[in-house]
Amino acid sequence: MDYVKNITRQLQIRADQAVASIELLEAGNTIPFIARYRKEATQNLDEEQLRQISELLEKLRSLDERRQTVLKTIEEQGKLTPDLYAQIEAAQTLTALEDLYQPYKPKRRTRASIARERGLQPLADSILRQAHTMQSLEQLALPYLNDEVSSVEEAWSGARDIVAEVISDHPEVRRLTREKAMQWGLLRSQKVDIAVDEKQIYALYYEFELRVDRLRHHQVLAINRGEAEKVLHVSVFVPERDWQYAVENVFHLDRHSSLAGQLKEAIADAAERLLLPAIERDVRRLLTEKAEAHAIGVFAENLRALLSQPPLAGHTVLGIDPGFRTGCKVAVVDPTGKLLDIDTIYPHEPHKKWDAALKTLAALVARHAVTLVTIGNGTASRETEQLASELIRQLEVAGSAQGDPTVKYLIVNEAGASVYSASPLARSELPDLDVSLRGAASIARRAQDPLAELVKIDPKSIGVGMYQHDVDQKQLGMALQGVVESVVNQVGVDINTASPALLTYVAGVGPKLAEKVVLHREQQGPFPSRLALRQVPGLGPKAFEQAAGFLRVRQGENPLDASAIHPESYPIAQNVMEKAAITMGTPPPERKSALEALLERQPLENLAADLGTGVLTLSDILEQLVRPGRDPRQDLPAPVLRSDVLKMEDLTVGMRLKGTVRNVVDFGAFVDIGVKQDGLLHRSQIPPGVALKVGDVVDVAIQKVEVERGRIGLGWTH
Repeated sequence: MDYVKNITRQLQIRADQAVASIELLEAGNTIPFIARYRKEATQNLDEEQLRQISELLEKLRSLDERRQTVLKTIEEQGKLTPDLYAQIEAAQTLTALEDLYQPYKPKRRTRASIARERGLQPLADSILRQAHTMQSLEQLALPYLNDEVSSVEEAWSGARDIVAEVISDHPEVRRLTREKAMQWGLLRSQKVDIAVDEKQIYALYYEFELRVDRLRHHQVLAINRGEAEKVLHVSVFVPERDWQYAVENVFHLDRHSSLAGQLKEAIADAAERLLLPAIERDVRRLLTEKAEAHAIGVFAENLRALLSQPPLAGHTVLGIDPGFRTGCKVAVVDPTGKLLDIDTIYPHEPHKKWDAALKTLAALVARHAVTLVTIGNGTASRETEQLASELIRQLEVAGSAQGDPTVKYLIVNEAGASVYSASPLARSELPDLDVSLRGAASIARRAQDPLAELVKIDPKSIGVGMYQHDVDQKQLGMALQGVVESVVNQVGVDINTASPALLTYVAGVGPKLAEKVVLHREQQGPFPSRLALRQVPGLGPKAFEQAAGFLRVRQGENPLDASAIHPESYPIAQNVMEKAAITMGTPPPERKSALEALLERQPLENLAADLGTGVLTLSDILEQLVRPGRDPRQDLPAPVLRSDVLKMEDLTVGMRLKGTVRNVVDFGAFVDIGVKQDGLLHRSQIPPGVALKVGDVVDVAIQKVEVERGRIGLGWTH
């Protein structure tokens, strides 16, 4: 198979881009490295395009491997004709290949195989040929009667079994029926009579019918889950005209043949017993694959947005992991994330030590000059938010005379905190801390630097999507790993402060090298430069090439080590600075002016040619010289910090509020507006062209409040 031709056709890129990308990937280069530092070769393909190339290349190779297996199996049967060989070689999809293989696939004993063993194949062939004969059906069948075929009807029944299997296995019949089913088929679901669905979760699908091509992805996944939980019975109905057209397009009934009736019976049997059940499985599989791919994509985008949240630097944070019976775990960390204090309070049911909890929190705030309280969004979250709000009011009253800074609070995503707490990494970072208290420390750190803290957790444990437990876990894991890798390398990593978990995602590093880098740092002290990385055992030239540009050494021997400029481009950067008569110590405004003046004297294309580099690479170098080591997260809106909390009863239709997007799903976005329940901003309320992301700060208006059901409907405001 011509991989380049397939990739260029499917991804709509040029052949030279595909060739360069494949060569770079096969040479062991990582996707972040290619996207950032090999732009000239790929003509500026981004990470998403490169991942698509990599995934498609793997699929095409898997298809070719399967193709060889199919060819070998059919050849061993002695049935590989030149025409069949050409069809198999031309198959562009796995479905098309499997359709061609279906008649030759080794099967368990079937009604058709038993009939063949009884010598009825010639009789079946006469039905398929629609033979013209003067003999009666009885006369035609008599030669095939034997000890195993005792009657004329038994002979014709066996022959029809063979014909039915031939019809069902025919690749063109399957292709046409599948195409019709994907367009005009109906997916139906009904509640199983004895099923219990106390919360009416699947009520929408108790009596549900919709054309297959009109199903939305979340409906497919919801129906699949309802079926898996034995609440729903699901089927696919293909109109008779569609499957009949597919069959009779290949197997023609000859009204003048005495065997037309036999073929008609075989067609009906083939459709009901073999073809339609197989097509139903195909339709369900294709719908599920598309729905899962979409859900994984939504999950990945939500995760990217969550990891890209701007860090709240400079805060001493009091983190609360809320709970009822076991109490709320409290941890205080300094602006660097160092643990300062821990405690447990019991403000809620069944203990109700509200005043004692307020007193403890006030003492911790005063003792450590806390400026921010973070609360995990799990059980007892909103009750604890009430506690934080009252604490802040008390502090403001007390501080009005003393001039103390105002403390704010923030609800943070606590997903995976318990997973982190019990992990080897948590034990090494907080060895003297009880498992239950490590979660509070993680919740505190998540506001300071969401990326640095969340990379310590399996991405699948971070709940920013829907149906993450229902989709293909291997594909989900690969997609989310790619997102984390992408964000980490986009932001860059301080090699002298990064945890092994964060270093693991740096291009070219991985878990084992990350441990070696940290061990070397602990034993030898901070890295003075990027070049010093070469002293780490096991970190060879290839790993250094892939990783160096994404690692930062601040206040090191070479100021360029704090930027995203790759060491291989340092000579070019030095040349640019010499031409502009600047140094990295020159103030940014003066540096920018000098570089702009240089480009006025010598246009970008000419300067790139003069320096022996590409325009794209030079553009990146100039950007870094103006803003070295810029954190892209700084350009995003900061989280909404609150000092008071609303109750659902406080909400009125038309009230305008500022909220933070917590989750984005097919039918809209869930927005935290500071009450117990997130509000739903339905997709019909989101203006065309607006693509919301987790963490976005939006202005919304209350449209509907259902206190009893805990539902809030939101509208978009301008």
